[in-house]
Amino acid sequence: MENMPRPRTDSATTEPPSRGREGAVGNRVVTYSRKGTPPHDNESALFHARAVVAIIFGPAGARSFGVRYWTGDLEPASDTARFTFSVRRAGALRRMLLPPNELSIVEAVLSGDIDVEDDIEAAMSLNAVINGRLKSPATLLVLLRHLLALPKHEAGSDVRDSRADKAIRKAGSLHQPERDRVAIRYHYDVGNDFYSLFLDRRMVYSCAYFDSRENVDQNLDAAQFAKLDLICRKLQLTAGERMLDVGCGWGGLIMHAVEHFGVSALGITLSDEQADLARTRIAERGLSERCRVEIRDYRALSDSGVFDKAASIGMVEHVGVGKLPVYFQSVHDALRPGGLFLNHGIVSANAARKPSRWAWLDKYLWRRDAFIEKYVFPDSRLGPLDAVIGAAEAEGFATVDVESLREHYALTLRAWLTRLSRRQDEAIALTDERIYRTWRLYMAASAHGFASGALNVVQTLFGKPGAAGGVAVPLRRGYMTR
Repeated sequence: MENMPRPRTDSATTEPPSRGREGAVGNRVVTYSRKGTPPHDNESALFHARAVVAIIFGPAGARSFGVRYWTGDLEPASDTARFTFSVRRAGALRRMLLPPNELSIVEAVLSGDIDVEDDIEAAMSLNAVINGRLKSPATLLVLLRHLLALPKHEAGSDVRDSRADKAIRKAGSLHQPERDRVAIRYHYDVGNDFYSLFLDRRMVYSCAYFDSRENVDQNLDAAQFAKLDLICRKLQLTAGERMLDVGCGWGGLIMHAVEHFGVSALGITLSDEQADLARTRIAERGLSERCRVEIRDYRALSDSGVFDKAASIGMVEHVGVGKLPVYFQSVHDALRPGGLFLNHGIVSANAARKPSRWAWLDKYLWRRDAFIEKYVFPDSRLGPLDAVIGAAEAEGFATVDVESLREHYALTLRAWLTRLSRRQDEAIALTDERIYRTWRLYMAASAHGFASGALNVVQTLFGKPGAAGGVAVPLRRGYMTR
């Protein structure tokens, strides 16, 4: 924490101290934030910050979490706290809540204005606390008065230059091949070394398949092996078959399928970083003759030959609901009649609900999902499960099996979050503090989403009907879980 020293106040100065330092004017402690901005009175700022916190979270002593201010002052929790909400700069709450939307709150965290010490997933419930307390216009007016009394600008408080917007827009129209490639690289080309800090040893970047809710961090490797095995068994892979993996990541699934089920496999990705490491690992394991990775768009499969089986794990989220027909048609065309396709992807429970008449406020004023779109997965929008299945069936697929792994993803994200937090210094050294904060926040928010049911992840097994119009699969699901 930034425990800023409180200097003596028994002497006055009319010259501003050096940038970011504190000095005394009269009997007040003031801080000069950065060149060109006026100094702020720390005592006054602390008074208004405490008032804001009391309005949005409740009075000190009644909260289930602690609050720490940039001065070092701490308001303890009413009971054992799972986390501490840290206000790290005098104007942090103003920038967090003005304008009052999701993006401002997120950017306050990414910039270091606000921090959450300890259990960040538990802090995801604060949104409901705030919404429950800010219903009265009179309360909002009082809150606004205190917010406007806080400093507006401080050094290091702006992260907007790192948004994905500019690079994405220059790459063309939404979900065109070149733009999709830029969007994928924004997320995945952060660096293989960074991802290796928190993923399992196979570097599988999708939900694992646990047999216990205990010790998920220690059991992550085994749970990811189990997930890869589950996919291969659902596809009924047999030796000599040809398999396609759409969005293959670092090659974990195709290597598993080649080594344990005797297939030959092609994986495609748009990330150069992923492809380079996948090829290296494939070569190191002596699998190059039967296993390869290509930089290829899912719409460019026509010259890849015919496949017996196909999988897509965590890829459909990047496609966009409007492009689902093209996505499923491309895979359908690449499969032989009677072939199977396992699509594993995140869907939104909220997207399936009937929108209220105030939905436009949620979209344009609150700016829900702006964090994910601008800092994590640009151009990624989740649709409902029925849109995924409907698009697949419209392109000729038959739905064979549907399984939710929602709770497994919450456990996986908690394991990733534990591992990343443990290696914070290494993560920052490899990237920077903003990227570390981004991944920590998005993992915590996603874990909360899956645990609460707002998000779901579903494995849907599709078949391409053969000449007789059917898909040959066993009548019972036992073959999937043996």
